[in-house]
Amino acid sequence: MVLIPSSDEVSATKVVFYGLSTEGYSLACQMAIKGADVHIIDESTPSAISLKAEIAKTYPNVSSLKEDEPLLSMEPIEVAISKAEYLFFTPRIRKTGQDTKTEIHSKFKDATSTLKKGSSVINSLPTGFGGNNENISLLEHVTGFEAGKSISYFYYPLDLITQPPNVIGSYNSKQDSKLADLLASGKKEKKFVAIPSAEHFHAINTLSRFSALCSVLEVCKFAQDSTKSDLISDEYQNLFLDDMVSGLYDLKSLGSSFEGANTLMYLINGSIKGIDGYIKRLIDEIRTTLKKNDLKASRTKIVLSWTIDQHEMRGDKIEMLQNLISRLRDYIGDVETHEGPNLDIFHNDKTTIIVACSKLDFENLKKNKKDAEIIIIKTNPLCEIIQ
Repeated sequence: MVLIPSSDEVSATKVVFYGLSTEGYSLACQMAIKGADVHIIDESTPSAISLKAEIAKTYPNVSSLKEDEPLLSMEPIEVAISKAEYLFFTPRIRKTGQDTKTEIHSKFKDATSTLKKGSSVINSLPTGFGGNNENISLLEHVTGFEAGKSISYFYYPLDLITQPPNVIGSYNSKQDSKLADLLASGKKEKKFVAIPSAEHFHAINTLSRFSALCSVLEVCKFAQDSTKSDLISDEYQNLFLDDMVSGLYDLKSLGSSFEGANTLMYLINGSIKGIDGYIKRLIDEIRTTLKKNDLKASRTKIVLSWTIDQHEMRGDKIEMLQNLISRLRDYIGDVETHEGPNLDIFHNDKTTIIVACSKLDFENLKKNKKDAEIIIIKTNPLCEIIQ
């Protein structure tokens, strides 16, 4: 069933976002501009900030809001949550492995503990199969309300790669026209489906993207220097490590849904190994570059240029950057990181190898390179080297 939204339903609807994340803030701005009464909980502060339409228009992302620090009205977190008609769960997750689940459950308890009867929770953090069942059980335990009757639960996973989902996962397939209106973008309508169906849709999208990505990475491993130029195209040139890592959290969450061997696990594990294999190949390319240019490790500096959005819900990129630093320092002691457009490292007594980890960083490097004696390695499938 597709609900046709009515813009009148949004006006003054009380919405709270738990987590000042890039994905959550973008959705919060959309709702504030529509006229909803929006509050955002920054987990690092004890208060919920009020997001008005003019603020949403002036500060389109979390970074601009944080940098300018405009005066915003606030209220205690417990008060904001207790008034919420809709609570969106959009936290930033930084831990990995078993610690991830513990962190999520802890944040979810904090987010839902003072919800009122008749309110709705929308989980926007991706899960694997069955992950929402755990949240629903936790919600009922914390609030004392029965899901589907005294309190509602929905699943609407957000990311920075694809467009927002066209479907809303709903407990017992419950329809909610006001929620559909809040989430509507333009004339696109949202369809409510069962939560397991929404989990399946997200799994298909995640696996499709990583399967296609790893097919490219695996084939490009066999490209020789004589054939690399033939394989260079916009599609491969502009696919950087930043793009490859995005959504790895979702893939690993999906993998944690299963035990034992099955075809789906082969696809998941194969994709994870494909990314790991690319990292190993990238490090080998850096070592080969040193040998080809007769560079000593002690006289070489590695700069990992990667401008990472610190406010993303997932911590995949931060974790991958730390992994790269650790592995590179096994070979070269002088490894630095850099973010932003201005890279003033060229006047140095060491040869500098800059590893461009995103298209944005590579474009900035091209502007700054000038005549400096540096080597740039693009983290695309072909590991292009520019001297």
